[in-house]
Amino acid sequence: MEQQLKIGQGQLSGVRESGVSRFLGIPYAAPPFGSRRMKPPESPLAWSGVRDVTRYGPTVPKSPYPAPYDGIFEEPDIPGEDCLNLSVWTPDPAGLYPVFVWIHGGAFTNGSNAVPQYDGTAFARHGVVCVTINYRLGADGFLDTGDAHTNIGILDQTAALRWVKDNIADFGGDPSRVTIGGESAGAMSVATLLASPLAGGLFHGAILQSGAGHHAISRSTAQRVAEALAVRLGLPPNRDALAAAPVADLLAAQAALSTDIQMAPDPGAWGEIAANLMAFEPVIDQSVVTGLPIDGIRKGAGAGVPVLIGTNRDEQLLFLAPSGALGMVTDQVLRLAAAGYGFSDPDDVIALYAKENGQSPGHTLAALAGDWFFRIPAIRLAEARAAGPAPTYVYEFRWESRAMGGILGSCHYLEVPFVFDSLDSAGADRITGRDAPQQLAEEMHQTWVRFIVEGEAGWAAYSPAHRAVGVFGGSVSTEDDPGGERRQIWDGLR
Repeated sequence: MEQQLKIGQGQLSGVRESGVSRFLGIPYAAPPFGSRRMKPPESPLAWSGVRDVTRYGPTVPKSPYPAPYDGIFEEPDIPGEDCLNLSVWTPDPAGLYPVFVWIHGGAFTNGSNAVPQYDGTAFARHGVVCVTINYRLGADGFLDTGDAHTNIGILDQTAALRWVKDNIADFGGDPSRVTIGGESAGAMSVATLLASPLAGGLFHGAILQSGAGHHAISRSTAQRVAEALAVRLGLPPNRDALAAAPVADLLAAQAALSTDIQMAPDPGAWGEIAANLMAFEPVIDQSVVTGLPIDGIRKGAGAGVPVLIGTNRDEQLLFLAPSGALGMVTDQVLRLAAAGYGFSDPDDVIALYAKENGQSPGHTLAALAGDWFFRIPAIRLAEARAAGPAPTYVYEFRWESRAMGGILGSCHYLEVPFVFDSLDSAGADRITGRDAPQQLAEEMHQTWVRFIVEGEAGWAAYSPAHRAVGVFGGSVSTEDDPGGERRQIWDGLR
């Protein structure tokens, strides 16, 4: 049935169904095109009459996922200029419920709030107002041409959080109980917001899934990317010229540039990007991002905010198995990788990882790279907060996907439809396979609800003295320092 609601911008017409009201595609900032393109977000425009918000709003400019990932991930592409929008699911607009704001992943170049797995119905059904946001990606969101404008995508996220603070009470949300969460690039965004001086007071809890605070780049590196992008487009390397480029041309150029970096990851040419292979990501500008987020967190940024953080056991299999790269890894490649991560005796490191994985050089590399990119940064963030006033809870997801003949293991992104209790959403089975366990989804989803509502996860907080980790596999359990021997070999390196 129709449900109308009035906010400062105007009247909304959403839908109420099975005890949940949803309002999709509400603008939180003005359309970022024309004179606003590649510039900080501006206040949203008001409208007259009743705005229909029964369908997802436009998505931001982005390229499709490349093969084979276009067959794994749902990637809605909805045309329109009002792409800085958010969607809200609420138990009751007349209530006062805790709020969960979701920041999607996609390596800062893909994703949107319209991905079916991010449907917030289950959260609303269990007493949480769920908000999912769009933010600008790629060059539109993270271009640095040396001028005053940087981290536009992070500024978008901050603008969305300000909109939530100012408006969420109209939807039955409590602006004093806002938890932000995200996966992959979304989790890196959450760490960035934890450390950013611009986001203080906009949220009161944080959830980081498969992403932490180790990935941000210097302005000099970001400007190398901008210059290379301008060369590809035949344009001067300044914001006005690049902002005037046709969207399709810019997207094609940035995709080609990303491919070049991945095929030839030369640190001399690409600095930090040669390691993490993300051409567009948060930039250390000393304003929005004052340093690596982990360094700010070590100094106490966000210390009063409860945190839930974790990773999946086989994160890197998503990036190695579907393409066939897993079987191409040789012992020599494995040694080069271990040396590249800073180990002076790669053979000892490889022996330890092979003992625990023991399947092939490819699987050993997947475990090693997964620790470098995901698990160790998550542990370092938890360690950095151990002496602070607010608790940090650490989890690990171990259930193995049944998709693609089981080659994905407990891979990156696999936990998302369990967290949202959206296993039946369109395309979820592309990553989970058929007959994923609904009971595990209910248990994991309820853990997230508990953290959002109560600020605790149901097991002991993490500390160097008591490294408690909640484990989600066939059942839910708690372990002390799982993978501890692997963790210790990284001490002093990250």
